[in-house]
Amino acid sequence: MSNVITRSIPNTLTCGNLISGCIATMFAFCADAKMALLWIIIGAAFDFFDGMSARILGVSSPIGKELDSLADDVTFGVAPATIVFSQLSVMEYPSVLAPVADYVPFFAFVMAAFSALRLAKFNLDTRQTTSFIGLPTPANALFWGSLLVSQSNFMESSPLMVFAILAMVCVSSWLMVSEIPMFALKFKQWGWKGNELRYSFIVFSVAMMVWLGLLESFWVIIACYFIISVFDDLMLKSKKK
Repeated sequence: MSNVITRSIPNTLTCGNLISGCIATMFAFCADAKMALLWIIIGAAFDFFDGMSARILGVSSPIGKELDSLADDVTFGVAPATIVFSQLSVMEYPSVLAPVADYVPFFAFVMAAFSALRLAKFNLDTRQTTSFIGLPTPANALFWGSLLVSQSNFMESSPLMVFAILAMVCVSSWLMVSEIPMFALKFKQWGWKGNELRYSFIVFSVAMMVWLGLLESFWVIIACYFIISVFDDLMLKSKKK
């Protein structure tokens, strides 16, 4: 009996992630970006602990892996895409887009499709055991949720901002499936040596959360995460030459 319960813990946590993503999507459709982002964060917590529990308990399984990808696409793909959809639905459109204004918001769901593609590639890519190649879906979701929670008034300041959002959807979708190396907060050991970048980034993230607020800070943190990852990769390549 205890073995059955133990084997069920990771999948139960993964289902918590999936349910959180469904709730986040519901709030996003109701144009409540703040609550949607909060449930994305809750889903991210479930996502973190389901993998950790599977490793600690030694009960990882192919079913758990497939379930995890499904949950991640809902929480980190469909939910943030729906936040963008709701934002585009209430914005003023430039005259050139007026004839198709009712259809433009649906373009946001391209991001959900690329999130699924990113997750499928991650499952098959053996290079991503200690770092990432391409922007992780949770990072993308937190970026969009936080950006539209904290900057929605700015996004609605001009009809031209519609083009900016559509361009950013294209860029973030590409980043998820790109070959750009990005560091991961995965620790092989807890010492400072070898983890300087990870610990420094954690300290920076906490400082941003204190300064800007929890929900409002993630878009800045993720933007800096991308910039630091690119710079770190360039530094590593220059050392190898």
